[in-house]
Amino acid sequence: MLRDIEIAQNTTLTPITKVAENLGISQEDIEQYGRYKAKLSEQLYTKLADRPDGKLVLVTAINPTPAGEGKTTVTVGLGQAMAKINKNAIIALREPSLGPVFGIKGGAAGGGYSQVLPMEEINLHFTGDMHAITSANNLMCAVLDNHIQQGNELNIDPRRILVKRCLDMNDRALRNIVVGLGGKINGVPREDGFIITVASEVMAILCLAENLKDLKERLGKILVAYTYDNKPIYAKDIKVNGAMTALLKDAIKPNLVQTLEGTPAVMHGGPFANIAHGCNSVRATKLALKLADYCITEAGFGSDLGAEKFFDIKCRYANLKPSVVVLVATVRALKYNGGVAKADLSSENIDALKNGIVNLGTHIENMKKYGVPVVVAINRFGTDTNAELEFVENYCKEKGAEYALTEVFAKGGNGGITLAEKVCLLAEKENSFNQLYPLNISIKEKIKTIAVQIYGAKDVVYTTQADKALKEIETLGGNDLPVCIAKTQYSLSDNPALLGKPQDFTITVRDVKISNGAGFVVVFTGDIMTMPGLSKQPSAYSIDVDDSGNIVGLF
Repeated sequence: MLRDIEIAQNTTLTPITKVAENLGISQEDIEQYGRYKAKLSEQLYTKLADRPDGKLVLVTAINPTPAGEGKTTVTVGLGQAMAKINKNAIIALREPSLGPVFGIKGGAAGGGYSQVLPMEEINLHFTGDMHAITSANNLMCAVLDNHIQQGNELNIDPRRILVKRCLDMNDRALRNIVVGLGGKINGVPREDGFIITVASEVMAILCLAENLKDLKERLGKILVAYTYDNKPIYAKDIKVNGAMTALLKDAIKPNLVQTLEGTPAVMHGGPFANIAHGCNSVRATKLALKLADYCITEAGFGSDLGAEKFFDIKCRYANLKPSVVVLVATVRALKYNGGVAKADLSSENIDALKNGIVNLGTHIENMKKYGVPVVVAINRFGTDTNAELEFVENYCKEKGAEYALTEVFAKGGNGGITLAEKVCLLAEKENSFNQLYPLNISIKEKIKTIAVQIYGAKDVVYTTQADKALKEIETLGGNDLPVCIAKTQYSLSDNPALLGKPQDFTITVRDVKISNGAGFVVVFTGDIMTMPGLSKQPSAYSIDVDDSGNIVGLF
């Protein structure tokens, strides 16, 4: 089979003006970035305000493994399959980050015959949103340091600066640095560091903001530092949120692209789910709901991270009500959870499948806690045997979950027709969607609710630093905010080595911080890096450009 990039480069794309026209969008409501990408105008929201919303479908997955699950591929394939059964659907995805593109995870445009195009441009600079977010964040940091250098009127304590510079690249050497060296003219020396752009609060704010006014207000609420006498300093206090908004005025507009089969896709925002809330923007999702009868979106990593945050943070703030959850699973990943080495996953192993399938069972049970119907997308690989597939199907029946064998990687939309039909049937049913916890309980109670009910932990313990941080957050009025738990994606626990369904484990909270502008409390567990590093053999080694200007080696 051809590589993803070869399939993409052999596809004839539809002009983006035609994709927009098929959605009922006039040319005056798109801002073109070349022939195949566009941003959607502010005026479009007003024009569509009275149109009823379509059905919201969330695609999530079991815990990711090196074996691959294909959540984005299934999302794209489902969107293509909807067109095959004459349904008006649009997909809404996150934008890729350059960090994983050049690292080991890969891009975020799907794969095989279920991709979003133009794949190379999407995975690289796209429409510049990541660069704008990086610039806005770093402007805030520059103004903060400059304020201290120019007399420090606000009495800011350089030892208590809470925001870090960011870069959309995996670069471990920048995790901990010292700035301001070289004499008085170069600023006040202090410890600093970089985080990856998708972990920044600016990214989270962009993805939760309703409009430009809300964006500016949220940016102004970012807690940037404390004074020497322990008073909080916000971005609005250093007079930078207006300029940050100016840098983001185009980035806040969702991007319109297309799938390999020419169906529409909105891509916007890209916070990671293991260190942020892992969903595309509220604006993109709400616009997609107005543009089609079905909006198919995804949340990052497994349902314990992405789906939980989608429901408890994004849906809460945006007043969204999902109609269906699609839970992606693969035989290979379930066997990996059952103890099979990656090199041996192509061989039939029913015993390992029996051991590992409890991971799928846990995710089914967890999604049902939100009162939304669940359909399992069994994402078929060529090495799956009929006996293995039948075992997974029977397990889904035992769990009371609908299921559909899905082959969208190899067959595009035609491989997802059964899934599409089941999604449409389930979407017509009334559901009792609810959040997992109310906002009027303590932060620790919220954390424990997620840890026990979603992760399956027996308890939660806190370091001295975490307890101290919680007290500070409570004094700032953050007790009524939802929580965003930063946790490994590879396990239901906070230990990536514990696969399947871990038992009798304790979650350790090592630190807590408030994302005051975004409107949630970030809870750090395990060894989660907000600035990843490159592997020994990063994908960057394989990426190149030929003499004709064609990109090669990109997946």
